[in-house]
Amino acid sequence: MWAGLGLVLALCLLPGGGTESQNCKEAPEWYIGEENPMLNSRGSVTVVALLQDLRVKLENEGLVNISYVVVNHQGAHSQKKVHLLRESVSEHITVYQQDEGQADVWTNLNGSKDDFLIYDRCGRLVYHLGLPYSFLSFPYVEESIKIAYCENKCGNCSYMVFSCFILYIPGKETGFVSYLKKIISV
Repeated sequence: MWAGLGLVLALCLLPGGGTESQNCKEAPEWYIGEENPMLNSRGSVTVVALLQDLRVKLENEGLVNISYVVVNHQGAHSQKKVHLLRESVSEHITVYQQDEGQADVWTNLNGSKDDFLIYDRCGRLVYHLGLPYSFLSFPYVEESIKIAYCENKCGNCSYMVFSCFILYIPGKETGFVSYLKKIISV
């Protein structure tokens, strides 16, 4: 119990990731070409990585309907290597390459290299995690996604579903099931 409470408190105190000044606000408009990826992802929790694929692990724990988006840096060097980035992530993760002539998405999102921005189903920022909290060897990114998925941290959302309450598969106990049992029994 104390470990879970400690994690929640740590997430609330993260630099750039727990400040309420940015959190719970809708994402600023940003475009890749003519597409607004945030608009197209309404109704699902959205993880924007400014950069390992948590998708399979979270889906195995029952967290589905999560959009994963990677926005490559706008610079010429990054544009030349975008094919390497696309090859390094799952085919289920969209990698966007910014046009040099458009407003920089990273600047618009107040982001930096290796940041994760996690939005709720209504497009409101729940967490903005930067280094070192965005290292996937730490639990912060995964736990932040789970909080955005199952809790109403930013208030009610018309897209909210109760899918987190039907995730339990008898005989398949996961860390997430233990997490759910904790929040349900509160």
